[in-house]
Amino acid sequence: MNMKKFLFVMLSALLFCYACSDDDNNGYKTYQLTMQVVYPSNADWNLDGLTVKLTDGNGVTYDATTDVTGAVNFVVPVGIYEAVVSSKKASEGYVYIYNGIKSGIVITDQWLNGTSMTLDLKESKAGQILIKELYVGGCQKDDGSGDWQFDKYAILYNNSDQTATLENLCFGLVAPTMPNSSLNDYGTDGNLVYANDNYIPAGGAGIWYLPRTLTIEPWQQIVVAFNNALNNTLTYSNSVDLSHSDYYVTYDIDDFNHTSYHPAPSENILTANYFSAAKFGQGSSWVLSNRGPAVFIFTTHGVTPEELVSDVSNYHYYAGKENNIIYRTVKVPTSWILDGIEVFPNDLLEKSQKRFTPAIDGGCTILTNKYGYSSYRNVDKEATEAIAENSGKLVYNYSLGTLNMIGVENGSTDPSGIDAEASIKNGARIVYQDTNNSTNDFHQRRKASLKN
Repeated sequence: MNMKKFLFVMLSALLFCYACSDDDNNGYKTYQLTMQVVYPSNADWNLDGLTVKLTDGNGVTYDATTDVTGAVNFVVPVGIYEAVVSSKKASEGYVYIYNGIKSGIVITDQWLNGTSMTLDLKESKAGQILIKELYVGGCQKDDGSGDWQFDKYAILYNNSDQTATLENLCFGLVAPTMPNSSLNDYGTDGNLVYANDNYIPAGGAGIWYLPRTLTIEPWQQIVVAFNNALNNTLTYSNSVDLSHSDYYVTYDIDDFNHTSYHPAPSENILTANYFSAAKFGQGSSWVLSNRGPAVFIFTTHGVTPEELVSDVSNYHYYAGKENNIIYRTVKVPTSWILDGIEVFPNDLLEKSQKRFTPAIDGGCTILTNKYGYSSYRNVDKEATEAIAENSGKLVYNYSLGTLNMIGVENGSTDPSGIDAEASIKNGARIVYQDTNNSTNDFHQRRKASLKN
């Protein structure tokens, strides 16, 4: 073959290949499809870097990534397609989940290249920071002379795979202190007077807030001591050690100076981990019931905690107690609340009434106090087992509930059967249940997790 003929053959082959590539590697004619991903109007997230999957009727999938405008381009043959995109974002203690789907995208040989279609994202919100455990009931003294109750704590947990960054994280108590109190917010119609007002009244004469940014990594927790951030086991062996250097404590001697409730914390605990008080009522202590508290966590939005409690328009009083500082509470918008837990005493169930509205907590968990029991959140079995990294790390046959304990009425246990603490020690990532109903979400654990 002479050189001219060889060059002609090679040029023809290249032109043929190019012609095919204009269509498709398989020789099929292809078409350009542009999709525009759109967040809801209330969401302010970057649009770039989202993966859109386009799948045809035979299960063939094409992936493409959005640019800074949210646009994504595909080159595909004739067919019927479905486009799917998902996104997960974290902000102010919540995880926002976005999903978009568009089915029945029909591409024929009449398709106009570059035709653009909108792919709208729908928003759902899940609690990111949860109250994993609440320990308030106290324990038995070593000498058998009774119980001791000044070792209360809560554990907050990042129930997601997203880092949580919180500003002005606050603790609040719903008034009244006990659910069986005759002085309460129930009207003559038998309903809470604020049932439809989108707020929860915080009592206890004040709220606690962390005056710095708090970051909790995925699947991690923090311990917050409400009383005696000390190694209490040195005095009472049945108690818990709350003196660890990475723990937090509610301590503000200027506002709450009752030393039985608020003694000076251990020197191990950094002052940067002190929660400050924003006080709005009377009293020398923040009294957290050891039998039936209603506790919630929240962040303030656009105001400081001090501004929240000093605004007279935010004050709420029992009927007939208007402008009486003793009975003053502060309205906390339900949209600010990250999580809440309502506890009823085992021996006062019939006399107890709800303080939370269903938007925060539609049920209650039952506590037998004085014996070192805690209210511990149940494991979401399906979600936990679905995490691939948990394979071989989960521990089953959980046995620390109080369901079948002699002498314990209304006991409970984790129906998942997963021993969360043992699994965490194995390196597992635990997803805890969150249905906004303490009846479903918590059980009574016969040994506080910090005793491990």
